Amino acid sequence: MKRSNITRKDLAKAINEKLGFSQRSAEEIIDTVFSTMKSTLINGESIKLVHFGTLGVRKKSPRRGRNPRTGEAMEISSRSMVNFKPSKGLRMKINS
Repeated sequence: MKRSNITRKDLAKAINEKLGFSQRSAEEIIDTVFSTMKSTLINGESIKLVHFGTLGVRKKSPRRGRNPRTGEAMEISSRSMVNFKPSKGLRMKINS
């Protein structure tokens, strides 16, 4: 079974086919949605997409780690990460 990634172009094509927007307009819609999502996450806010899931920013504190090549102990700096929590409905559909 071959798996492939869905791209922005694929999303724009789906909008074009289902809603009848031109390809260029569909691409602008996709770009607007993603830029809004980026700015929301950068501001530290979460994004709740009903029947899909929630995207949020999680802060990770610094910790001790090891360089896998050398085995040398090192400090891993604090950072922020985007996390995704799928909705209950999506989890159920994926697992069935």
